Amino acid sequence: MNESNPADDEQDRPTDETVDDGENEAGSRHLSVMPREVIEHLALEPGQTIVDATLGLGGHSQAISEILGPNGRLIALDQDPASLEAAERREYGCPIEMIHANFADLQWVLSKLKIESIDGVIADLGVASPQLDIAERGFSFRHDGPLDMRMDPTSGEPASQLVARLSVEELTKIFREYGEERFSRRIAQRIAEDRRKRPFATTGQLAEMIRRTVPRPRPQPHWKRRTPEIDPATRVFQALRIAVNDEMGTLGRLLKSLPSVLRAGGRAVVISFHSLEDRQVKVAFREREVWDVLTKKPLRPTDEETDSNPRARSAKLRAAQRR
Repeated sequence: MNESNPADDEQDRPTDETVDDGENEAGSRHLSVMPREVIEHLALEPGQTIVDATLGLGGHSQAISEILGPNGRLIALDQDPASLEAAERREYGCPIEMIHANFADLQWVLSKLKIESIDGVIADLGVASPQLDIAERGFSFRHDGPLDMRMDPTSGEPASQLVARLSVEELTKIFREYGEERFSRRIAQRIAEDRRKRPFATTGQLAEMIRRTVPRPRPQPHWKRRTPEIDPATRVFQALRIAVNDEMGTLGRLLKSLPSVLRAGGRAVVISFHSLEDRQVKVAFREREVWDVLTKKPLRPTDEETDSNPRARSAKLRAAQRR
């Protein structure tokens, strides 16, 4: 399988394969990714109990609920209170319970609900458009705002504190492992030097420092360019977001819990957006005594979908069935 550089994966009208999640506070549209493929690989039936581990604005959940019907049950988790509030404004075709929780705690959530097993689970690991587009959330190097990056702004340590306290060695490791940043150490050293004079408090402040620190590639004629140039801050911002939210750790805990919560024959569908996530999902589904893999290679969005929703272009969908 050809795996992309994880940082290259970071960067609107709905089609019949795209669920419109509505307009966010910044006035942009958020579109659920690969909804037709999600429905197909969950093999939904009326009356089932399904978990949407990443509710977001509710696009996938709404599509799933229409099939589950009034006798079905949908458990929807999200760690972002703003997403839960937005999703509550939708109408659903089955009873739905929306819960403010990280999907790493899925097993605990189900035990509290006295649910012994479920028929299927969907996890869409992408960052929702509102989180990217609203400057106050602090995810984007394109919009100046507080250097935060927390998926759940009610808990945890913001990126500004991480950047303030970690050593050069720790920052270098984060940038290298989570962003595959070629100039990891140089950027980490510059952060350590600059924070003595002024703490990094905003996304714009950090992004400008990175742009000054990283050498720009020699310009290529447009006819020689294979891929668009990415902003020098892309890899570092991705790496910090992953570290702030412990994305690899929480994904690992979710994948580890799935065999315990899915009934025999139940299905798991995971959509990842960079190669670090995809690799972890691929390895988890390789446990042959637990899973029957339904996607030998990850499914990709159609050209039609990426034309209408460019942020879907790096999505990879893997599905497996519990033995």
